[in-house]
Amino acid sequence: MKKLFRKIHLWLSVPFGLFITLICFSGTMLVFEKEITEMCRRDLYFVEEVKEQPLPLDELMRTVAATLPDSVTITGVTISPDTERAYQVSLSKPRRASIYVDQYTGRVKGRSERLPFYDTMFHLHRWMLGSSQGFGKLLVGTSTLLLVIILVTGLLMWLTNKHKPLAKSLTISFTKGWPRFWHDLHVAGGIYATIFLLLLALTGLTWSFSWYRTGFYSLFGVEATARQGSGGRAEGSSAERPKASETPAHAHESGDAGQPQAAAEEGERGSHRRGGASREEGVRGVASRGDAAREGFRHGRPEAAKDSAAVQPDSAMHHRRSGRSPRAPFAHWQEVYEHLAMEHPGYRQITLAEGSASVVPAGRNSLRSGDRFDFDVRSGKITGSKPYAGQDKATKMRSTVYTMHVGSWGGIFTRILTFLSALLGATLPLTGYYLWLKKLKNKSARKSGKK
Repeated sequence: MKKLFRKIHLWLSVPFGLFITLICFSGTMLVFEKEITEMCRRDLYFVEEVKEQPLPLDELMRTVAATLPDSVTITGVTISPDTERAYQVSLSKPRRASIYVDQYTGRVKGRSERLPFYDTMFHLHRWMLGSSQGFGKLLVGTSTLLLVIILVTGLLMWLTNKHKPLAKSLTISFTKGWPRFWHDLHVAGGIYATIFLLLLALTGLTWSFSWYRTGFYSLFGVEATARQGSGGRAEGSSAERPKASETPAHAHESGDAGQPQAAAEEGERGSHRRGGASREEGVRGVASRGDAAREGFRHGRPEAAKDSAAVQPDSAMHHRRSGRSPRAPFAHWQEVYEHLAMEHPGYRQITLAEGSASVVPAGRNSLRSGDRFDFDVRSGKITGSKPYAGQDKATKMRSTVYTMHVGSWGGIFTRILTFLSALLGATLPLTGYYLWLKKLKNKSARKSGKK
């Protein structure tokens, strides 16, 4: 049996090893995407000066709305308890678009987008730099599926090796030369990383093949009815649409991103290219327009009110055309936010939208595990709540799969282990190639010696 395992392990690794290396390496790079992105773009994600109180959400949202094109509306806002962190405002289009706003001045700081390096890593990780529906996606899925078989056969080879003591087989030697080091790194390193790599591969396959996703979900009693989007997020019901916290730049958010979502979702960077012109129009010259609009709101200038009307939801515009007075779309966001913040001290983030809100309480490792609340848009009164534990199985399953894939299920500790395991996974095909070529060379030398 050991010889059979060895052959399967070798002849699957040889043609697909380089692809596996690229998938693992790009995934490694995505694990801490959020932290590195925020470090590189602190001017975008953090405010310049923390003042005594931020602007009321009603005034802030109307000020931001005045800087947007007529066809773009504000769909939500995400607030962090960190007073230095800028508010993230979600837009109606392009898909998953959002901008960051200084809550103390109302100035739009810029749009949410991935750094070019991470954009490349994401497309490499998901589609081998191809399209979301092209050959690259199939290649990534196939390579990941074969990685599962390679890992299992490698584990079986190790378990059936009775000639080497367990302690030695798990030791990496640094003093016996490079050949021994590469051998030990391949064998012992592979064993150390196997469990995490299997977890990453088995969850990652849910974004590659619909048949696999259906079977995987059914094992846990969940019916995968929604079609998965290009980046792995489900599309269909409102409950499956991304939250403001899951926009592309933070797909692999701290305690969740990434990401490799990262992607974590959970990040479709093609949406930044599609419709990029309209979003650029929305943020072009926002500093001067935002300042003028903000002053207009404060002093009751009619032109500012006219700008604000352009970004009211369709329902409000319908009321205005029908002769009835429109309701202000953000009128009660501030009181709803204050109520939820008081009820959830130490919250990780609060997201508000029209008639609904989501709170990620303290201690939750995933930003997707928020408790949901409904509120009356006319009075701001909370009308209903649905804790994360009571949400439907499909929603929780998608959150769990994503959290497991990006390694955030145990907080920073498991994210570090995921990073190291994926990095080891990237080296395994390379050390495997080295050992295979060395063996072929030695075999050829022996044949030449016999002659």
